[in-house]
Amino acid sequence: MSDTRTLEHRPGYKTRWMGLVFIGISLLVISLDNTILNVALPSISNDLGASASDLQWIVDAYVLVFAALLLTMGAVGDRIGRKRALQFGLVMFGLGSLWAALANSTEMLIAARAFLGIGGATIMPATLSIISATFPDHERSQAIAIWAAIFGLGVGVGPVVGGLLLEHYEWNAVFYVNLPVVAVALLGGLFFLADSKDEHAPKPDIPGVLLSIPGLFALVYGIIEAGQGAWTDPHVLLAFGVSAVLLGAFTWWESRSPNAMLPLHFFKNMSFTGANLAMTFIMFSLFGSIFFLSQYLQTVQGYSALEAGLRMVPLAATLAVVSALSARITDRLGTKRTVALGILVSGAGLLYMSQAYHAGSSYATVVVGEIILAAGMGFAVSPATNSIMGAVPISKAGIGSAMNDTTRQLGGALGVAVLGTVMNSRYLEGIAELKTALPQLPADIYAGISNSIQAAHMIAANPKVPAQFGDTIRTTANSAFVAGMNEAMLIGAAIMALNAVIVLLILPSRIRRSAEHELPALGHAIAASGLETGSAAD
Repeated sequence: MSDTRTLEHRPGYKTRWMGLVFIGISLLVISLDNTILNVALPSISNDLGASASDLQWIVDAYVLVFAALLLTMGAVGDRIGRKRALQFGLVMFGLGSLWAALANSTEMLIAARAFLGIGGATIMPATLSIISATFPDHERSQAIAIWAAIFGLGVGVGPVVGGLLLEHYEWNAVFYVNLPVVAVALLGGLFFLADSKDEHAPKPDIPGVLLSIPGLFALVYGIIEAGQGAWTDPHVLLAFGVSAVLLGAFTWWESRSPNAMLPLHFFKNMSFTGANLAMTFIMFSLFGSIFFLSQYLQTVQGYSALEAGLRMVPLAATLAVVSALSARITDRLGTKRTVALGILVSGAGLLYMSQAYHAGSSYATVVVGEIILAAGMGFAVSPATNSIMGAVPISKAGIGSAMNDTTRQLGGALGVAVLGTVMNSRYLEGIAELKTALPQLPADIYAGISNSIQAAHMIAANPKVPAQFGDTIRTTANSAFVAGMNEAMLIGAAIMALNAVIVLLILPSRIRRSAEHELPALGHAIAASGLETGSAAD
């Protein structure tokens, strides 16, 4: 694509808004898949005989492959064409969904989920990079705001869709439902999306690929395992050690390679680095809080999976609506103030949740926290994403998008692991009260209660456990879980406050375009007869 063409001759320009619809559908299939599966895990366990460890791998196989391949697939999209990468990823996602739906063993399902991770890692950066390559600067922030709104909506409605499907069908319906969505995205993208790529793509950075994939895999694996066990477990420390060596070597290589997959000079631009830092901490708090909220609604408050999903709809709806409106706020306040404001509002939501949520809290109390948290996230995510994408040249939109997605994944995984560790530590302290309240409790039952709040409720409901014992176990476990959740959310609020300070210190008010972006943009602005006036401040 020549940057000196008029807007009307930019590939995909005339069909850009209709194309955005099908980009959104492509994104929706990924964001739904992130949460819809969780609802089906109990049914999968019963049907396939999956253990707790198996269920963990069914979830994590996708996350590990997805996160490890994002940077590589972003670079591949820049090289072979973003539309081509998107279509290829959708086909893989459809095949992986069919494979998962037909799985008759846990091993087969885990392998299918890993394959889905390849498709997801190809789709995700392609959606955002196509937006950057198609929409002119003065429309890009609104298009990215809609992109962020769709992703947030998909994450929020996943449990509802999953619950509805499981009321009428078997667990494999959560994978079959992907097939028509993929088909629509493929067909619409074929007609309404134009291809774009880096016309001067360097030679493939094979050493960068070989170092980044296992390095990121080891890092995410270590984070996940630390959240499930302990940060000092030997295999966790080994994973972090391997990751440090490989990613250190990757950084060294990228700083010296003429064909670097991830040009490190991008990080000199604070519009890129500051927004990536902000996004990491935003996802840290969002994923960590949603992780607790789902368990709180289902186990502590006793809602079914569908009922809990419906009660999280206000969070998803608020996130979607505010994300869509955030571009207008950014136009008035600038990127720095809008992102900082959103982070502070989210921090206030977490602070409220840490103080107001109790075992017997009414839903009215719960929904206030959901709305405050989601409103802040909606303000922050879209302008931070736009800052990242605006700071890289269009020729590198795929790698810019992949970096944005990688920080999302790392931040989310860290949030669940770190805040989960805080919560679990406090939970174990609270459960210790049972040693005094029920000294006759057998050690194996106490160990089961200590394992998780879900296990505590199963033990309390066991007919072999005396009713008075069951009530004490249930009440103690609920109090311990909520105390741990409150403490974790309080830490999350403090991290968000720190995040806001960092944003105010380092994130520019207006996006600083890269040197590679500015010169072509100047020629484009002249050719466009002033149609993109003021784009540098977009």
